[in-house]
Amino acid sequence: MRRLPLRRLVTLATLAAVGTATLGTTAACGDDSDAGGSGPVTLRLGYFPNITHAPAVVGVEKGIFKEKLGSDVTLETKTFNAGPAAVEAVFSGALDATYIGPNPTVNAFSKSKGEAVRVVSGAASGGVALVVKPGITSVEQLRGKKIATPQLGNTQDVALRYWLKEKGLATTKEGGGDVRVVPQENAQTIETFGSGAIDGAWVPEPFVSRLVNAGGKVLVDERDLWPDRKFVITNLLVSTTFLKAHPDVVKKLVEGQVAANEFVNTKPDEAQQAISDHIGKITGKPLDVTLIKQAWPTLQFTNDPIASSLKTGLDHAVAVELTRPVDLAGLYDLTYLNEVLKAEGKPEVTQP
Repeated sequence: MRRLPLRRLVTLATLAAVGTATLGTTAACGDDSDAGGSGPVTLRLGYFPNITHAPAVVGVEKGIFKEKLGSDVTLETKTFNAGPAAVEAVFSGALDATYIGPNPTVNAFSKSKGEAVRVVSGAASGGVALVVKPGITSVEQLRGKKIATPQLGNTQDVALRYWLKEKGLATTKEGGGDVRVVPQENAQTIETFGSGAIDGAWVPEPFVSRLVNAGGKVLVDERDLWPDRKFVITNLLVSTTFLKAHPDVVKKLVEGQVAANEFVNTKPDEAQQAISDHIGKITGKPLDVTLIKQAWPTLQFTNDPIASSLKTGLDHAVAVELTRPVDLAGLYDLTYLNEVLKAEGKPEVTQP
């Protein structure tokens, strides 16, 4: 049996520890991903099985990425509940690219001193809200209550903590303060809300709609907190190592992103059904299309990463002491995005 080099053994051990990919597929793709671009390549793509990641979900389900990547690129996918876990997968070498929210994007850039990742496209804006028990009608009534977020330090977690701070309510990383923030998986939040273990949650769709249908009410639509009601909720992040080794593959991935957004925006009924089907394959139960249609109007699917809102989100994370100030110079590489948009006769995006 061929002996693996020490570097490969270390990589496999890391993957086993974090559980972000199967050993077999990773071992198979490692040697193909070396710099030089010769031979077949495996692209490992992460995303979340929710509506705010509709371009990714639809792109995978409808075979859009596979078509754009071509026969020389094997697409492997991995789903996540929240951004920090996806970042860990990128850092460990288990992912080459991922759809992800703005705050984990900043953290990945910061922790690697601007070296590890680049944003190559936007994907979606909006689709986030604070849903609470119907008896809660004001922010002051949140004092002493438990509010869930998907994960400590993720985009919704930062948004909640900053909003509470602005309203004069303190939180701590440990779950103390005036309002107790309880990070938990979104699917679990539906159960804990129903049982009364939490009083509300700041979450993305479709969980906003699910909580509303479970008797909750929207106290804050996050769109109302942003200029023109636009803020980045999802962008496409690529490992710098992969970008340098396979720029042609990254451009094809961006072509897939633009095509997926075109599909989502021009064929909403088909896109919604594709989301339902795909989530069903992942969870064992298709997401109710009626629920998707309920959530759809709160979202805008755009290739623009809305960089200004990411910078503001960073300021918010600094304010709630979940990160330190970061120089974001070099985070965005929209070269391929603008090449694709120009070729299709669409407006280009301003490079931040």
